[in-house]
Amino acid sequence: MAGFRIGRGRDNNRSPQQPPQQQPYGQQQPPPPYGQQPYPPQQQWPSQAAGGHGEPEYFDPYGQQPQARPPYGHGAAGDPGAPAPGPSYGNDNPGHTRAFSIGEDPYGQGATYQAGSAAAAPSGPRLPWKELLRGIVTRPGQTFLQMRDHPVWGPALVVTFLYGMLAVFGFDQAREDAIKATLTKAIPIVLTTGVAFVLSGLILGAVTHTLARQLGGDGAWQPTVGLSMLVMSLTDAPRLLFAVFLGGDNMVVQVLGWATWVAAGALFTSLISKSHDLPWPKALGASAIQLIALLSLIKLGTL
Repeated sequence: MAGFRIGRGRDNNRSPQQPPQQQPYGQQQPPPPYGQQPYPPQQQWPSQAAGGHGEPEYFDPYGQQPQARPPYGHGAAGDPGAPAPGPSYGNDNPGHTRAFSIGEDPYGQGATYQAGSAAAAPSGPRLPWKELLRGIVTRPGQTFLQMRDHPVWGPALVVTFLYGMLAVFGFDQAREDAIKATLTKAIPIVLTTGVAFVLSGLILGAVTHTLARQLGGDGAWQPTVGLSMLVMSLTDAPRLLFAVFLGGDNMVVQVLGWATWVAAGALFTSLISKSHDLPWPKALGASAIQLIALLSLIKLGTL
């Protein structure tokens, strides 16, 4: 009973506690200042009417007023923290990405090699065989550049085969054997020599193409081999015409052979330079083996 009276008589004069009243929705009281609340303030997004662009406000942890970050490309002049003037995106800032269209190179490195990419379009239309032969003599640089992507097997095989058959009469011993032999024996000799020159042109052209690729060239092997066969045959044609009548040991034929060999070196250099996009020293080095072979086997008459 004592305990009942003690408990009944305590705090009789106090008014009953009023339950906390909640503010209506949308009319909450603002939070206390930053230094009087246990938790940091939450980020609030500015409205579009306040001049923001949908970006969060950046609060100063030292109690200053929050300031909205200016859009990219509109920072104040002289502000070290302001973004550099430019478009309204920040591809180099954290938290921001930049959109690119399909197939667009974001770094502008369009000249780099990509495996599996399609080859470049031909630099010009295919020349007919008459204009091709005339162009190698009169305008070689433009002709080689225009035909760098077009195979020329037809003119190359025909011209080299005809040149090989006539080359029999450019050597003294071979000419005497062909003249003294009967027709049934002379025809196989002439045909065999023509086939041998075609095979030699194919092998030497393939070697030149391989060396050009090893030195950094990017040309195709069919135009390179075919054009090299044409250069080999056309440059030796003047010497061969005089050798048929004067003999291979004639002084005029020898001088003409050296002159045409130098011309062949210039044409080979131009061919490899245009077909493989190489500077002329590398182009000359790529065709060195073929030039040495032509000099020793054909020009000097040691075949």
